[in-house]
Amino acid sequence: MEQSNRLEALVTTYENTLFRAALAILADPHEAQDAVQDAYVKFLEKQPQFQDGEHARAWLLKVTANGCKSRLRARKRHPVTELLDTYPAPEGDSRELVEAILSLPANQRAAVHLHYYEGYSTGEIAAILGQRPGTVRSHLSRAREALRTYLKGEEP
Repeated sequence: MEQSNRLEALVTTYENTLFRAALAILADPHEAQDAVQDAYVKFLEKQPQFQDGEHARAWLLKVTANGCKSRLRARKRHPVTELLDTYPAPEGDSRELVEAILSLPANQRAAVHLHYYEGYSTGEIAAILGQRPGTVRSHLSRAREALRTYLKGEEP
């Protein structure tokens, strides 16, 4: 059987089973959908041969469950907080800083947010943004200089 036909048959047969299992583990429908999709990607990468339908079901459930466990571990290591359009800033000085950060170019703003608000290292930020660590350090350095200039009231 052709690989795409095999995948289509597996998706049709097991998508609800895998989604319910992932949802039970993760308690988040979006994360559960992603975990199920990851399981099908693993199938395409590994191209396992199954003895029967039960073997295929067991393999897909195992891969889905392992993917869910990985997602749960990642949540503990790096808790996700919703990125707001505006950051809450109770004091005037803080509000000015938030406005200054929002005035930065997107690449610098992303690096500043991940480093100072989320606590990631430059290596981790590089992996997240798909950049080299030196590039991230450069973005942070330029952002700090732009913020320093902005907060002193000078023209950039």
